[in-house]
Amino acid sequence: MSEVENGIETQTETATPTAAEMERLVPGMESTGPLVGILMGSESDRPVMEKACKELDERALSYEISVISAHRNPKEVAAYAESAAPRGIRVLICGAGMAAALPGVVAAYTELPVIGVPIASGGLGGMDALLAIAQMPPGVPVGCMAVGGARNAAIFASRILAQGGTPIADGE
Repeated sequence: MSEVENGIETQTETATPTAAEMERLVPGMESTGPLVGILMGSESDRPVMEKACKELDERALSYEISVISAHRNPKEVAAYAESAAPRGIRVLICGAGMAAALPGVVAAYTELPVIGVPIASGGLGGMDALLAIAQMPPGVPVGCMAVGGARNAAIFASRILAQGGTPIADGE
């Protein structure tokens, strides 16, 4: 249904595209897969990154979660990042501690928005990870949350998704 106010027509209802329409619009893109990819560099990062999972669950947003080290498995990280968009993922959240290479490596291999979550590990309380994520070179953008800010990363991801018309539930 459309309305005309002050000579401007606006849509008040939108239809969700069918899988066939999505395939026609974006060939090769899966429309039934998760919308958010959550990556962490180490299994020890999971307690922090589960806060993002909880927030996405509360907002009824689909996600997948993986542990892939940018230092130990760079080719696997590149393959994941390159395949994310065609699989239907729209935003990536990457948690990493210390040198925090994961968000930047992921951003180097995708055009999707990447949100970095610095994780406190080692002797610097997460400051090393915060600086590594915040100081990305030109052309490799990564949004940077606070140290341990996985919940905010999920909220930010939901706001990014909302810009594309993805229905989201309000969090608390």
